[in-house]
Amino acid sequence: MAKTNPGRFFEDYRVGEVIHHAVPRTVSGGERALYHALYPARHALYSSDEFARACGLPSSPVDDLIAFHIVFGKTVPDISLNAVANLGYAEGRWLKPVYAGDTLHSSSEVIGLKENSNGKTGVVYVRTTGTNQHGEAVMEYVRWVMVRKNNLDAPAPEAVVPELNGVIPAGDLLLPEGLNFSNYDFTLAGEAHRWGDYEVGEVIDHVDGVTIEEAEHMIATRLWQNTAKVHFDATFRPDGQRLIYGGHVISMARALSFNGLANAQMIVGLNGGAHANPCFSGTTVKAWSEVLDKAETDAPGVGLVRLRLVATSDGSVGDLKDDAGKYRSGVLLDLDYWAAMPV
Repeated sequence: MAKTNPGRFFEDYRVGEVIHHAVPRTVSGGERALYHALYPARHALYSSDEFARACGLPSSPVDDLIAFHIVFGKTVPDISLNAVANLGYAEGRWLKPVYAGDTLHSSSEVIGLKENSNGKTGVVYVRTTGTNQHGEAVMEYVRWVMVRKNNLDAPAPEAVVPELNGVIPAGDLLLPEGLNFSNYDFTLAGEAHRWGDYEVGEVIDHVDGVTIEEAEHMIATRLWQNTAKVHFDATFRPDGQRLIYGGHVISMARALSFNGLANAQMIVGLNGGAHANPCFSGTTVKAWSEVLDKAETDAPGVGLVRLRLVATSDGSVGDLKDDAGKYRSGVLLDLDYWAAMPV
């Protein structure tokens, strides 16, 4: 009887199936320190307990994307171990802050399946929920991933493609209990720009760039316990290159966005996202953002801003797709999210 796990293939999934992912993860302060070493992350709410307390929180939570990476990483052995690529995200919400000492685990429901026309791969849609040690949901999101078939003769399942919201209504987003930006310190945060200073349609070039290093990517992949073969096994791709984990690009772009969006403190919603082109070691990542929408909230001094965050390998700004509607080769990431910002 085989005791090792080869991972699931496309024909192994069933719509409606709920998968409870193994190995819960207790978060420590070391998680933040290593995250800030891997990325140029400087948002004040996640860097200083005192700053967070002044904003109504008991202490500084871990960065929103740390929670995302941990919850995501737990799903990989069951969802994307044999993936060709992670294709996109939708309907993501951060429901509760995560603090050092919290223990997170993940579960996923299969909500869609569609075999590709080549008969060799298919797309699996899952809704993943991360919960803490109290059984409270801390975040949820939908993602879809292209997965290989093991048995090419396996019959194609009935195609089920879920209908997903393109944008999460601002009223459906949750802010941490007690969050209050009334006494927000713009000097300590690093920039003076507040919610009212941003206009819908405005494009912000974040100027800075970071070259992706193989060693840092491998540290990140192991840190999040992401076991997808394309990320660590150079023999798994015909070109002999390890594919950079898409979340690594997301975190890099978000960190770069500090220059111009230092006060977009908390990510509270993920409307959608696409890894437009693969990223490999040696690629220099730059980023720009577009303000898509704004909304008021009931929390004191807190507004919401909807942002499109684009990571590129060629440094271009404002140009995403070609005349045929396909992403240009220089676009790595196209991410649509809501963030909390002082008014």
